[in-house]
Amino acid sequence: MRLTVLVDNNTLTDRYLLGEAGLSFLLRDGGSRVLFDCGFSDVVCANAARMGIDLGAADVVALSHGHLDHTWGLAHLVTHFTVRALEGRTPGRPLLVAHPEAFATRRLNGMNIGSMVSEATLGDHFTFRLTREPLRLTDWLFFLGEIPRQFPFEATPPMGVRLTPAGAVPDTLPDDTALAYLGEDGLVIVTGCSHAGICNIVAHAREVTGESRVAAIVGGLHLLDASEDRIMAVTDWLADAGVSALYPCHCTGFAATMALAARLPVHEVGVGLALSFD
Repeated sequence: MRLTVLVDNNTLTDRYLLGEAGLSFLLRDGGSRVLFDCGFSDVVCANAARMGIDLGAADVVALSHGHLDHTWGLAHLVTHFTVRALEGRTPGRPLLVAHPEAFATRRLNGMNIGSMVSEATLGDHFTFRLTREPLRLTDWLFFLGEIPRQFPFEATPPMGVRLTPAGAVPDTLPDDTALAYLGEDGLVIVTGCSHAGICNIVAHAREVTGESRVAAIVGGLHLLDASEDRIMAVTDWLADAGVSALYPCHCTGFAATMALAARLPVHEVGVGLALSFD
């Protein structure tokens, strides 16, 4: 499996690509291409073009959750598909995989922080698979579905409200999920923001795949505003879990990254980074 960072807050030196407060990874497993999240703007398309990647060839688009910094790039992806069709190239129609709550309307301080593109609009360009259950995307790559929240130290306050048929409810991000690749050296966990808690995510990935070894974690850990106690509890748990490599980015935060680096092998992440896993 090969993972390429298309969108992140940081960029790698001498790559001359664009960064933004968002996230998007392209995963290639055999002949399958899976786009995980789409960032906030057209940066995902711009960076892909600069790297010679045709997003119209994606087989699957999987969403980690419904926040704007992971879904608003979908509008630009739809534009890319449309232009591709207008130029006479076969338009892609990827499978879009997400939790059923991923497209719910979300508000924080009166602002919409959820998806700006409706399911109806996306239905013209994607085949939908909305699921709370784990789903195998390729022979070795899993969409983890809804993550059970079992560790009290990872509990966080709701982030705004989510609109439901019964009205607005505190948004605990039930849709937050991740991917897990089952490789020869163990699991590669690929996260968006880890609102569900990275330890909860790893524990669920182990249950879904039956593999306990963790070869790597790549993605946002959402420890940006976490207390020192929570950061240390997460660090201790991941160290005890035997994580072989950690690639924290996006919403992890400097203090958390430093704490993690004291106990775990932490590596730099930025747009343009490419990682290969057996």
